[in-house]
Amino acid sequence: MHLATWLRFDFDLGWFGPRVLAFAVTAVVMHVVVGALVGPYAVGHVRGSFEESADIARTVALVTTSLLAWALLAQPLVVPRSVPAIAGALALAAMFAARFVVRSMRSRRRPQDAQRRVVVFGAGDAGRRLVHEMLQDEESTYYPVALLDDDRHKLRLPVEGLRVRGDRSAIVVVARETGATALVIAIPRADAALIRELSQTAADAGLDVLTLPPLADIIDGRVSTSDLRDLDLKDLLGRRAISMDTTAVAAQIAGRRVLVTGAGGSIGSELCRQIARFGPGKLYLLDRDESALQETQISLTGQGLLDSDDVLLADIRDPAALTEVFAAARPDIVFHAAALKHLPLLESFPLEAWKSNVLGTLNVLEAAAAAGVRTFVNISTDKAARPTSVLGCSKRVTERLTASFAATHPGRYVSVRFGNVLGSRGSVLHVFRAQIAAGGPITVTDPEVKRYFMLIPEACQLVLEAASIGGDGEVMVLDMGEQVRIADVARTLIRLSGRRDVELRYSGLRPGEKLGEELFSPQEGRRRTRNPLVTSVDAPALHPAQVRSQQFTDAERAKGWMREHAEAPATVEV
Repeated sequence: MHLATWLRFDFDLGWFGPRVLAFAVTAVVMHVVVGALVGPYAVGHVRGSFEESADIARTVALVTTSLLAWALLAQPLVVPRSVPAIAGALALAAMFAARFVVRSMRSRRRPQDAQRRVVVFGAGDAGRRLVHEMLQDEESTYYPVALLDDDRHKLRLPVEGLRVRGDRSAIVVVARETGATALVIAIPRADAALIRELSQTAADAGLDVLTLPPLADIIDGRVSTSDLRDLDLKDLLGRRAISMDTTAVAAQIAGRRVLVTGAGGSIGSELCRQIARFGPGKLYLLDRDESALQETQISLTGQGLLDSDDVLLADIRDPAALTEVFAAARPDIVFHAAALKHLPLLESFPLEAWKSNVLGTLNVLEAAAAAGVRTFVNISTDKAARPTSVLGCSKRVTERLTASFAATHPGRYVSVRFGNVLGSRGSVLHVFRAQIAAGGPITVTDPEVKRYFMLIPEACQLVLEAASIGGDGEVMVLDMGEQVRIADVARTLIRLSGRRDVELRYSGLRPGEKLGEELFSPQEGRRRTRNPLVTSVDAPALHPAQVRSQQFTDAERAKGWMREHAEAPATVEV
């Protein structure tokens, strides 16, 4: 108030007196009272926060309006009528300036010894919030020392006292200059290619890599340092969760009797767990491995007594045993996940592929049809598309057999085709980790060999989706994104292990292997489904009589027959 009066009268001190002092004291009292009721003193704001600044402005506006009314109405004149407005503006500027100083000092606090110095990649909304949290949270174990972003328009953009110092090419230089020990990828929607490149560059700079989960996985969408996590293989593969129509799946499964073959395997057991969420009337677990069945039962019920009638010990190679258990269970829905899957072993023992994958699937199909199944889902592989291996040929024959039952039996018979399942029993992930634990070397067939990868839950969701949307005789294929080099997966696992002494060796492609997998054969006509990540194709029917008529004892003959009938149209009339 005194400064406003002094400015109003061109620096003349003659106007100062008891009336101005009384007016100033009144202004102070009003400001404190109003602020305590509706403004910044009613709650414990963080100093310099946007919320506190907004409350300050509201309080000053109310007090200034009241004082201006007093100055206009008072007789005789207490202070010039312009003084309250000038004083309010000066007071607001002073309050804002003080809080700006406090906020600037806080944002420039020095890191504690326990904090990791990090370079934050991404100066977008998530990156700015993360830097703010790192600086404001006294418990934070991270201290940002630099910002990077590929958007050239953000170069030198100031964020909480830091400036954007360049793009991804500056990671090594900035890490050396700042003494950083980690790179934080603050882009929740970063694609796998970007993450792989940043991860490799960070490894070259000796930096650990941390990342944020997708915004949908962050509580309330608010980014904080507690959301940071180490990079994992799923980030580098860039798998997208399939959007499943849970209503349709629930309508298909709820109250129904469901049977899963291969229930002790990686896919079968996860499939059982997901099916259980939808309230089946009865869920039957069928496998020939009693220990695997027990593990699945424990994961579902918490106990593994193996004494209930929903645990079925049977081999799909035994048609009589299958007929018996199917007749007792009378399933409405069957998910056929039992199969042999290791490509090099089946190349060496093709007769086993014939017995398990082909004859075993036919046994399951016949037992299910005899039991009056309503929906049958055959789990196939991407290797069935233009197959070159025994595994691929045998699974392509199962697709054709499933299509034949679709044409000759009531109910729906559907196949599901997907790629390598990350983390499944015997997958490349387990092999590489075991080799790393042993000190190496990691063996890869070829530096350019690529594969599609899926996550176990994602693959099982596709199977459930196929059960609800798949048409009779169709093969459902998931959009699996881009193929990933196996060598890149191996290098990533080496980096994630923290070891630098593990050697990578190449052994050459094995018989039946391709450099890259295919999702479709050239002659397959693709159709969209109501799920944008799922495509359907048709498989030419192969009559069961063509299979039953073969009694192979010679492995090479079995291999040749499967290869011959993997793509050929049916020749025996239904």
